[in-house]
Amino acid sequence: MPRVTRRDFTKTATAVGVTAALSAGRVLGANDRIRIGFIGVGNRGDQVLDAFLEHKDAEVVAFSDLNQSYLEFAAKKAGGTPEFFHDYRKLLDRKDLDAVVIATPDHWHALQMISACRAGKDVYCEKPLSLCVAEGRAMVTAARETKRVVQVGIQRMSSDYCREAADIIKSGGIGKVTAVRAFHVQNEWPAGIGNPPDEEPPAGFDWDAWQGPAPKRPYNKNRTFYRFRWFYDYSGGQVTNFGVHYLAQIHRSLGVDAPLTVAAIGGKFANYDNREVPDTLEVVWHYPGDTLVTLSQFNATGSPGAARPCEVEFRGTLGTLYFRANGYEVVPDIITPNEFVARTPVDRAKERGYRTGAKTRIVGKSVEGKIRDADHARNFLDCVKSRKTPSCDVEYGHHCTTAALVANIALKTKAVLEWDAKAERFTNNNAANKLLSYEYRAPYRLPV
Repeated sequence: MPRVTRRDFTKTATAVGVTAALSAGRVLGANDRIRIGFIGVGNRGDQVLDAFLEHKDAEVVAFSDLNQSYLEFAAKKAGGTPEFFHDYRKLLDRKDLDAVVIATPDHWHALQMISACRAGKDVYCEKPLSLCVAEGRAMVTAARETKRVVQVGIQRMSSDYCREAADIIKSGGIGKVTAVRAFHVQNEWPAGIGNPPDEEPPAGFDWDAWQGPAPKRPYNKNRTFYRFRWFYDYSGGQVTNFGVHYLAQIHRSLGVDAPLTVAAIGGKFANYDNREVPDTLEVVWHYPGDTLVTLSQFNATGSPGAARPCEVEFRGTLGTLYFRANGYEVVPDIITPNEFVARTPVDRAKERGYRTGAKTRIVGKSVEGKIRDADHARNFLDCVKSRKTPSCDVEYGHHCTTAALVANIALKTKAVLEWDAKAERFTNNNAANKLLSYEYRAPYRLPV
């Protein structure tokens, strides 16, 4: 894959007026098919492809990937005669594409998403949005300047039951939420991802192109397909992989978009493979409204972290909402007044009169649900046609990703960091501010 240079981006930016005008000039009707190109079709890209292929108005006509076998497999699924590209920029040159889906490793998202916006394409970009905070802000700017629809792949933002759970909390259904605990618990000991030696890349695999703007490293198979998430050159680890999903639900449930303070401690405590990211980690965020949010990442032990199985535990003064990937459960607190006269949770609910819309919410509820990739794809397709804001707009995705990224910075600096969300800077640690961006490997440059 030819490298992306500042000159390339300058030429693209110069042409954006014509390209965007052509794209905007095509008014899509409800029954029109949306022509889509996919950048990255391995693993997660393959799953997102399935989600789009569920919709008859999604016409996938082009693929870009460095792995020929991935391209061929994706083409069989899509049907027809899609065009293959190893260089994603050639895919973006196609004037007949309405949108692109980006499902590459995290360190490629910013360059590819900004290029797509400048080429007049709407974008569906898998989470986490970016590898660093500066990239995320540049991506938001590009989307706004080019008036592109950009959906971030946090699928629960298009789920009805996830929205309902957030509404219960926002409406006061469990009282004042003082603490939220999120968990990623998975015992990967003793094998983990293994500890293979550095070696020569496989024949036909362009390792230099795969690394792109990341630092140049010797080839190690653990640094590639999916396992790249355990290395900071390409990913924020499980804090961004799983944490961004949790933070998206937490942010909309609490009605916040950024923490005030963050701290983290952890490391490779079991030390059983060649990963860089921690296998044991605790992150603490203090959010506006005085809610303490924690993420417990335990990857060397498998016992549940919460009292009930859940991903996120919202603890309120009237009860607790246990949020899972397949539903939620509300469990009331037994509240005894000072005079020790016990009242039932339902009595307490009636006294407080908390409601969701016009319908009284009964304390103690269990709801089953499903998070579907296809629903999120549907929302994006609808917004491409209507030009409305998608359920997980680029700005929202940036805020969720930023909260996770600053947690990694707190871990690396071993500091309690105070965050200015408006300036997107730390107010008490200049060394931490230097980690809000990183220097791309020459000749790659982040467009400004």
